[in-house]
This record gives sequence, structure tokens and C-alpha cells, in this order.
Amino acid sequence: MLPTTDIKECISISTINYRQNLCKLLSGDLDFQGKTGDYSSHNFHSFPAKFPPQLPAKFIVDLTCAGETVLDPMMGSGTTILEAYLSGRKSIGIDIDPLAVLITKVKVTPLNKEALLELRDEILLEAYNFMSNRRQQLEETLINKWDPKTMEFVNYWFGHETQLELMALLEQIQKLSNIDQRSFFLTAFSSIIITKSGGVSLALDLGHTRPHKAAHIVNKRGEQIYHGADNRETEVHAVMRKTIGSALDEFRHRVDKNLKGVLELGISRQNVSLGFGDAQHLPIADNSVSLIVTSPPYASNAIDYMRAHKFSLTWLGYDIDNLAKRRKEYIGAESASENPMEVLPSLANEIVGKLEGLDKAKGTALRRYYSEMTRSLREMYRVLKSGRAAVIVVGSSINRGVNTETGECLAEIASSIGFEHPIMGIRQIDRNRRMMPVGLKPDLESQIQQRMHEETVIGLIKPNNSTNIGIKL
Repeated sequence: MLPTTDIKECISISTINYRQNLCKLLSGDLDFQGKTGDYSSHNFHSFPAKFPPQLPAKFIVDLTCAGETVLDPMMGSGTTILEAYLSGRKSIGIDIDPLAVLITKVKVTPLNKEALLELRDEILLEAYNFMSNRRQQLEETLINKWDPKTMEFVNYWFGHETQLELMALLEQIQKLSNIDQRSFFLTAFSSIIITKSGGVSLALDLGHTRPHKAAHIVNKRGEQIYHGADNRETEVHAVMRKTIGSALDEFRHRVDKNLKGVLELGISRQNVSLGFGDAQHLPIADNSVSLIVTSPPYASNAIDYMRAHKFSLTWLGYDIDNLAKRRKEYIGAESASENPMEVLPSLANEIVGKLEGLDKAKGTALRRYYSEMTRSLREMYRVLKSGRAAVIVVGSSINRGVNTETGECLAEIASSIGFEHPIMGIRQIDRNRRMMPVGLKPDLESQIQQRMHEETVIGLIKPNNSTNIGIKL
């Protein structure tokens, strides 16, 4: 049910109470412990470091009116976009990750469930027929699908029988002429590969973006598929074991699960605008957005989205070299970038300098991250309406013993751009629910395992009657 917003409530948004309301929201409960995010289409696909849907919903409902525009310039799996949709707001979602765009599009697309159910049965029937009667054709399709480098990647991470099953599914899905239906099934296809646990690849922990190959893998019948150490009968710790089921069965179960959250037909889609893009260069008009709610990547590529997403993107038509090139364009990527470094304010410059003194490469990567976030914050300032807020959820990490203090640094950068003095809130992270990367054993040198167990929620307000002083367009 869409919330109702009366005229009186809308009028209050443009008053001095707006800042007080933002302060109240940021000082309230931001943890949402005990709350689930499995309603509507939120759980269509695993995605690392998702914030709970109640978080963006809280700000959307209290800081905007029905019909106003909410932006997430780094939308990830589209949590903010879906909540804006469910709240009767217009929304704009931008992301550089092709999988993020696909997932979000499917989440906010109303579809006919009965038609999807029929298509599911047709896809599976034809896939089983391929496996039983036309295996040689599948073998030839596999051989011709990828370049040698991508083929090497697929052969390393997927068993041969699984490859045949996935190809049988993909061949049928790609035949669907309706792009919305095809996207729905491609998302389900991807989600049986990229999972927090299980999945049909030979990798463990794909949902946490730090995949490693399982040491001992069996099928549902208990037959050995893979054993490390040249198949020697060595003892393997339980956490390194994996059981892989049929991709066809996994696909059926995933489609059935996703069908429960499909948006009903009859709900307007005209209020959602999604696309590929870079948060540092938004294709959005000045002063056109009423609220921004977003969660930028962690500093220094602490969560490597592409490292996991390439497991399904290779099946969806992207080769390894293309994905490696895209990975360099992500905010927070450690690789070299042609974008210039920005002059950072004092705290950010001090922290970067400290890290550069310990590790030049990692210090440079952190300087690049804060430079990229400076440009992203300038863009948020530009597109935001005067007197309105941007809510940014960030986490810090420890790198060579140096705390990146991401929340404080981004708040300082935002102030230097022109935002009013930031308002800060703190939320405790449920690490397992947010799918943070974890290791199999303690590693005191790992920035992943030293990551903070809390996040900073920054509230920024663009002043009324503000100018574009200090903004690079």
C-alpha cells in the first residue's frame, strides 16, 4: 500500500522544521535490529553491503512528498529505488555496474505472475530436453561462447556438467522476446551463481565478494566433483566443503522464490528512471532532485563488487577483459585512473598522508577514493534542490593500521563544497545480514576483518538560495 501524504505535510517540508526533522531522524534508531528486508522484491538477488530497506524508507517518507524525486547515484541493488517506488515517489537510479542495473530494473518492473510461471515451465522443459537429447549441441555452444581468457575463467570456477545446465537455461531465456520477462529470468539465473552460500559455482562465499575455491565438492548424490591437492584424500575443514546441486533445480527454486515478490501489474512505471552512469558525472539537471539517499563503496576497494559479479556477467555476455576495464572505473578501485586528484581538506589530507607514509600505493588509492567522492559530492550538490537533503551511509576500514575515518572525511569534504554543517548518525551493522566479507580464520593484517562494526549516516543540506560557488560542472 502506498503511503498517503496530505497538503499540510508537504508544506512543512519547505519550512525551518526540515532540518530539525532530519536531526530527529538521524538521532533515532538506525540499526533496525530484528527488522527483515525480505518483503516485496528486495531479496531477488544477493548483493554485498546492502543497507536495510527501512533505512532509506525512513528518510523518503519523512523528507519528501508523494510525487517528488529521490536519487541514488550509486544505487547498487536498488534498495533506495524500490523504497521510493513503493512510497509513491519518482526515482532516479544510476550505477556503473551492469548487474546492479539489471537487478534494480527487475525489482521495480510489474509483471504478470501467471505468465512468468508458464514461461518458467517452458524454459525448464526445453532445458531438460537439451540436456537429454542435444548435449553435443550444448558442447559446441560452450566452445564458441567465450574468448580463451574468459573460457579459462569459466572452466576454473564451474564444473562441466554445471556449464551444460547453465547453457541450456541461458539458451532458452535468451529466446524470450519480451525484455522485461527476459530480464526477470536472467536475474534469477544470475542469483543461482552469486549467492551468500551454496550456488552452482565451485566458489565459496561469492556473496561476500571474496571468492575462493572450495577444497572438496560433491553433488547432491554424494559423488565427488572436485578435491584439491590433486585429489589426494586429505582432511578438509567443514567450512571448505561444498555440495552443488543441479542448476536446473536451483533455477526452479529461485524463480519460485522471486515470483512471490513480483510487483503486480497495474502500478505505473513512469516514475522510475534507471541507467548506467558515473556518480562523478550525473546526467541530471541542476536543482531537480528532492532527496538523495545512497551508500558509496568502501574506501580502497574494500568490497570488490566486480570480483564476484563477473561470475554471472561472463554468462550474460561480458568477457573478462571488458569486466577488468570496467572494474578500474569503479569508485574506490585501487587501479590507476586518469581522473585528477583533488585538493583535500585537512582531515582527509592528514589521513591519506599518514597512509602514504606507510604504503605509497595504498595511500594513493585512498587519495583517489576521496578525490572521486569529492567529485561525486559536487554532483549531488548540483542536482539537489535548495533546502533539501542528501543522506549518505558510509563505513570506515583499517588499512595498514590507519583508520580511514570515512564518515568524518566525507562530511568535511561536503562542508567545503557548500553543504551546511553535516549532521551525523551512527548505526550498528549486522555483519552477516549485510553480507560483509569475512575470512575463514583471523587475519590481523586484513582490512576486511578489521572493518568497523558500525556505519556513519551523514545528513547534508544544500542551503536555501545557494549558489554554485566552488562547484566544478
